[in-house]
Amino acid sequence: MTDYSNFRQRLDAVLRTLDIKQLQDFLIAEEQWQAGQPADPEYAMWMMIAGSQTLRDLHEQARQWLVSHGHEADANAVLRRDRGGGGKQGKKGQRGAGTKYDKKSRPG
Repeated sequence: MTDYSNFRQRLDAVLRTLDIKQLQDFLIAEEQWQAGQPADPEYAMWMMIAGSQTLRDLHEQARQWLVSHGHEADANAVLRRDRGGGGKQGKKGQRGAGTKYDKKSRPG
């Protein structure tokens, strides 16, 4: 888990630069991507930003990019969780970060 946390912190730092080349270099060096993959690294970058709880300040920018490039459904699927409205909790690939008992203080 420490290895993942370390990787995640470094990944978020690279994502925050919004530099696709730097992201590609980082992920290739980490053996997460291969040269020439994915086919659309800019889309991948914005989806990673949208999925990162640490980068919430960039979520609206990610939404705007995704929607303007024809990926509105993807933006809604990933970013809906942050708004607490209608997202399916426990969805495959969703980690617990940022989803802890969002409605726990709701009156019964």
